[in-house]
Amino acid sequence: MPYGTKLFMFDCDGTLVDSQHSIVEAMRLTFQSAGLTAPERPAILGTAGLPAPEALKVLAPSQPQESRDGLLRSHREWCSVLRRRPDSEEHLFQEASSLLLGLAAREDVILGIATGKSRRGVMRLIEQNNLHGVFSTIQTAGDAPSKPHPGMLLQAMEETGVTPEATVMIGDTSYDMMMASHANVAGVGVAWGYHTPRDLQRAGARTVARSFPALEHILHAGLYATAAEAVA
Repeated sequence: MPYGTKLFMFDCDGTLVDSQHSIVEAMRLTFQSAGLTAPERPAILGTAGLPAPEALKVLAPSQPQESRDGLLRSHREWCSVLRRRPDSEEHLFQEASSLLLGLAAREDVILGIATGKSRRGVMRLIEQNNLHGVFSTIQTAGDAPSKPHPGMLLQAMEETGVTPEATVMIGDTSYDMMMASHANVAGVGVAWGYHTPRDLQRAGARTVARSFPALEHILHAGLYATAAEAVA
């Protein structure tokens, strides 16, 4: 591996992909089919980035574990139903593809994914958006404990041989930023996702990008090395 190689790890939902509708709809149908009042949209999106079992702990704290297990099974079924709908394709945010392809073309950069999605979901996303060969390491909900545990990042660094000092986690939620801190890597937040820039910085983000061009500038210029204000 060349000296100075950097590992840029990306979250998926809310960071690369606009998946708000599918996340909210799956959880709404899960609760309604169980005869329960569905959480409000902001509450559901507040759990984006967590695997479904962890999200249900947050959204249904008063339910016994047996009931949450039933909700989890229902949630998986509804996700499967929604994926089969003709309009179910998950599209990248505008400018996300060009950013990823530009970074992947650099000899000093390795790209990876760290997400609460299943591996099947990630591979489907890669297939739909023609991102074959872009990511050298893919860490999913089935590979390590859920965010903010650092396991996904630790495994990615072990797979690629990149040190924490040369690793950056890019994400839209506080869970992403806390995971970065727990793994001793830099966290860069994005402002177009599910948590506010203030929440991201409170969770440890070195800086927050407000647009994809700003994110590209941050990564190319190494502005994640020390704490900074949100970048326009």
